[in-house]
Amino acid sequence: MNKEEFIKEVEKLGISVDDKILKCLNTYYEMLIDYNSHTNLTRITDEEEVYLKHFYDSLTLIKAVKLNNQTLLDVGTGAGFPGLVLKIVFPNLKVTLVDSLNKRIIFLKSVIEKLNLKGINAIHERIEDYAKTSRESFDIVTSRAVASLPVLSEMCIPLVCEKGLFIPMKADAKEEIKASESAIKTLGGVLKDTILFKLPKDAGERTLIIIEKINKTSVKYPRKFSEIKKKPL
Repeated sequence: MNKEEFIKEVEKLGISVDDKILKCLNTYYEMLIDYNSHTNLTRITDEEEVYLKHFYDSLTLIKAVKLNNQTLLDVGTGAGFPGLVLKIVFPNLKVTLVDSLNKRIIFLKSVIEKLNLKGINAIHERIEDYAKTSRESFDIVTSRAVASLPVLSEMCIPLVCEKGLFIPMKADAKEEIKASESAIKTLGGVLKDTILFKLPKDAGERTLIIIEKINKTSVKYPRKFSEIKKKPL
């Protein structure tokens, strides 16, 4: 997906991309490739592939929720997908990026500083530890392909405020959704909808899973990661 195709495709999502946004994304891409040359962040490095499978894919969250000035948490953000891309395109969002690897956070902080972005934080911490101090603080919690949905639900739903949304971004997720029904209910959530679509250029299928937080999560959750993984809810 070249930049002209990127502009046209995001317009179909209802997103207008101006020169300032394009310049920021280009700088982000250049910094990603430079940093990736010595520290592994992504196996996708071709410019057209990054614009399609990272930048465009991140923006498809708009299919599930209208984005404006909400607080948004990106769990296991990696190189900043989708959270940093969303902040660039929707500057009124208040974004927090959390990842357990400090090398990724160092990169993200360098991009945030270079682009002079405000209202965004990059935090080096395991999400189950971060939840101890920040539970039920976010309007939207999202995560892209970090863990199976039963595991991811316990790590993420405790961080969503009541009436807020947990929207994991997945590929084929039918079996994961079925396996997560008990966990979602136990954690105070309810499955509202699933949105299935295909990326342009036959780049694969995607699923957005929309889970609304209708009750507070018990303080028992999240458990330690070893417990979550050993015995998912």
